[in-house]
Amino acid sequence: MQLQRTFDTKPELALRRELWRRGRRYRVNLGVLPDSRRRQDVVFTRARIVVDVRSCFFHRCPLHGTMPKAHGDRWADKLAKNVARDADTEHRLREAGWEVLVVWNTMTQ
Repeated sequence: MQLQRTFDTKPELALRRELWRRGRRYRVNLGVLPDSRRRQDVVFTRARIVVDVRSCFFHRCPLHGTMPKAHGDRWADKLAKNVARDADTEHRLREAGWEVLVVWNTMTQ
């Protein structure tokens, strides 16, 4: 698990390259919530928009998410915590006046 990238993943880099190519300027890996260690993938500060790039496996994509057969209980608990944390973060961002856009990564990292 420690080898799994937490930011600058291939999907994030592809999204950021395209945004930059289109002239959109943004901040990267920025924490916008006070009293929180959670960081957002792409942030448009003036427009108050956050883009969250989620992988289908680790964030349980409703269309593509899978459950591993080995160590199923352990993974079920971990993935459920990820989904709960995502929902909490999204709720807190919206309460603070941020628009949240979720981009699902279907490519392998």
